[in-house]
Amino acid sequence: FLYFLVSLVVATAQTASPSPSPAATPPSSGIFIVDVGSQNGKMKLGLPFKIANWVGYNNQPSFMPDGQSILYTSIRDKQADIYRYDIARRATTQVTKTPESEYSPTLMPDGQSISVIRVEADGTQRLWKFPLGGGAPSLILEKIKPVGYHLWIDEHTLALFILGKPNTLQIVDTRTEKAEVIAENPGRILRRIPHENKFSFVHKVSDQEWLIESFDLSAKAVMTIIKTFTGVEDYAWTPAGDLLMAKDAKLFLRKKSDWAWQEVADFSSLGLKTITRIAVSPKGDRVAFVAR
Repeated sequence: FLYFLVSLVVATAQTASPSPSPAATPPSSGIFIVDVGSQNGKMKLGLPFKIANWVGYNNQPSFMPDGQSILYTSIRDKQADIYRYDIARRATTQVTKTPESEYSPTLMPDGQSISVIRVEADGTQRLWKFPLGGGAPSLILEKIKPVGYHLWIDEHTLALFILGKPNTLQIVDTRTEKAEVIAENPGRILRRIPHENKFSFVHKVSDQEWLIESFDLSAKAVMTIIKTFTGVEDYAWTPAGDLLMAKDAKLFLRKKSDWAWQEVADFSSLGLKTITRIAVSPKGDRVAFVAR
């Protein structure tokens, strides 16, 4: 939904107020989990299991460090809140319950709180945190807005997708709110690259050319990794450093030692049409994704 807000802002007036339209309802979507195994040295995926039976917007899955639960965003009661799904118990609990909307739940480096993009009462999108043990939420960044997506690099550093004309990818120090623009027209998925001091993002060079690129945090340099499928910006890294990306109802793997995408699953026969928002568990034994 935040990407919908990004598009809405870009298409209208931008920068000053990314206020969402109350009449704009994102499409219904479900979150699925599949077990990951190996057969003859190749990735093998099990059958998808739908974790949320709520009919409506369910999106932005994020595994907790133990891989046994998933944080996600769901729109119920006319605004978005954060929920947590326990895989073993197949049970959902609500994490946030506020008059505002919260998106993109992400465990913070301290392991004690989650950070979210909060759409405040006046439509402002800023970064907030909620203690997992309960307690009042608080602002992480006061001045930097409107925030679309975020990635923690360390306890004081963030990579942020900032709405604007154009949208920009910025590195921000939470202590000073000093920001450095490192790219224009980024995609919504920001990921740490396993075993490297880098993170990745999609660079939308043009309507026809989208690239997964890396930003080296030491050298402060951007390098191209691989082209995406046309019009696709959702991807994830496996713990081994391989890339996963979907096209329609198919999942593809690009191994670290190869340059080509290889199909690893086709879920079209199960009625799935479009796979987005891929997440891989810390051990690599499960994949979660959003599908319609």
